Amino acid sequence: MLDDESAVAQTPLAPAVPRDPPLTQRGARTRAALIASARQVFENVGYLDARLVDIAKGAGCATGSFYTYFANKEEVFAAVLEVAREEMMHPGMGRVASADDPYAVLEASNRAYLAAYQRNAKLMGIMEQVAHIDPEFRKLRNKRGDLFIERNARGIADLQARGIADASLDPMIASIALSGMVSRLAFSAFTLGEGRLGGEPVDFEDVVVTVTKLWANALKFPDRD
Repeated sequence: MLDDESAVAQTPLAPAVPRDPPLTQRGARTRAALIASARQVFENVGYLDARLVDIAKGAGCATGSFYTYFANKEEVFAAVLEVAREEMMHPGMGRVASADDPYAVLEASNRAYLAAYQRNAKLMGIMEQVAHIDPEFRKLRNKRGDLFIERNARGIADLQARGIADASLDPMIASIALSGMVSRLAFSAFTLGEGRLGGEPVDFEDVVVTVTKLWANALKFPDRD
């Protein structure tokens, strides 16, 4: 996956108009605690069986306080997904030895994205389940995917302008194909397979290397020494 953090649109994931953020530090801490607790409850029991009383208890507050920050379970789930989306859109990359080496940058970007996906794998599975039963969350899931595709399309176009990627490719179509490949592989390996592919344990480095080679070959990167 290509990295273009500054150009990513800030599309909220809440199904309703998001509330104004708390004005006090205490309020911000309570809201953050509710989101963290909600994530744990969702991952432990699933979306349908999650109870607001358990979310509030995990955050160390009364159930009535929950409604100060969120209207219902759907709204807090959207907030949980928003936090995860921010982490996955901006996972942070380790220092690349040579920023002039597009292959090294691509590999570092893939590693950061896949590591972030692995950390959020259970939540990604819950999001897919909810998207199948709730049209609003399905729209939000699709918007999330569009952000990745648009970002990567911009990255491909930049590589084409620099003479690194095949200029004959349509950057948007190429991004749809390559982004879909990576996200589906990550879902299969880390969510459905829970760290296994074809019954065998997943070697994270093998996934990173393979995905990077496929990207580089598809875009016709110049041969490396």
